[in-house]
Amino acid sequence: MHPVAPRGNADSSTTLVVALVVPLQGPAGVFGPSCELAAQLAVEELNAAGGVLDQEIHLVTVDGGAPPEQVATEVEALVSLGAVDGVVGWHTSAVRLALLPRIAGRVPYVYTAQYEGGERTPGVFLTGETDAAQLRPAMRLLAEATGARRWCTVGNDYVWPRVTARAARRYVRTCGGLVRDEVFVPLGTRDFGPVLRRIEQCEADAVLMLLVGEDAARFNRAFAGYGLHQRCLRLSTHMDENILLATGAEATEGLWATAGFFETLATAESLDFSARYAARFGVEAPVVGSLGESCFEGVRLLAALAERARSLDVKTMCALGETVSYEGPRGALRLSGNHLTQRLYLARADAFEFHVVTQL
Repeated sequence: MHPVAPRGNADSSTTLVVALVVPLQGPAGVFGPSCELAAQLAVEELNAAGGVLDQEIHLVTVDGGAPPEQVATEVEALVSLGAVDGVVGWHTSAVRLALLPRIAGRVPYVYTAQYEGGERTPGVFLTGETDAAQLRPAMRLLAEATGARRWCTVGNDYVWPRVTARAARRYVRTCGGLVRDEVFVPLGTRDFGPVLRRIEQCEADAVLMLLVGEDAARFNRAFAGYGLHQRCLRLSTHMDENILLATGAEATEGLWATAGFFETLATAESLDFSARYAARFGVEAPVVGSLGESCFEGVRLLAALAERARSLDVKTMCALGETVSYEGPRGALRLSGNHLTQRLYLARADAFEFHVVTQL
């Protein structure tokens, strides 16, 4: 955590300090740098335009890849000290659930990850994709296009994969298919041999991947090494270009992903964002896919909420309803309840890039 001095009331300060909670270690650390840079770009652009509530924004990074209770303790301390005015970031649902009892309602909290859905805690605002909007249509389209009917779910063993797996059973049935098996492994798993044998034994022709970061990359390499890529497609709601790079081009055949943003998305908004990002950080900077870019959206949503409410008061923000909107790399976005509505896409991996096939 980057240290910061205690602060008084935000209205009397010249800066608005936001805790950016993103993974700097563990399986999700592979895309943590892109989360930091995307959020930094959002802050710099907002500050260049006059800031938020006539204040400059400053980020304080907290390692969201640490154990959930440790993350929650660090963030709660910042909030209790009055050192931060809001919380934004990509982190697992396990971290989100640890944070909620500590900070919900005290400061605005913008959660940017694709997640299992259903979060309605007052003061929590969500920019990420949800299963119902994203996974259901993607599974239907793949079933129609490929004939895939026998699914096996492989996920990390915590709340997001577990809840998503239950939803997937319903979605698969509506496509005329069946989930033949479900396998959950700890975060940081390195040996996927037993998992691959179960996929083979259940005769799956499609695998729903609910694995985080480097775990997904290791699984992909093992999957292709076992030869399963020749008979099974893979679908992930949690893949970006950084994970593709970690996977290796030879292990991406038959790999599909769904998200609200891809680095190769050819819309005017996404192309403009990519150009600004490259101009600011250089062509060698970490690739910003959906996971990193979500932190840009998180900062922008917090700014839009604050400007619309004309304060950082959580209750005032919660009362705004569907009046909050802004335009970003994902296009024109508007709050519906406490979730952003957005366009969603299905893409096929092609070596180290995603080819966007259709809008869902």
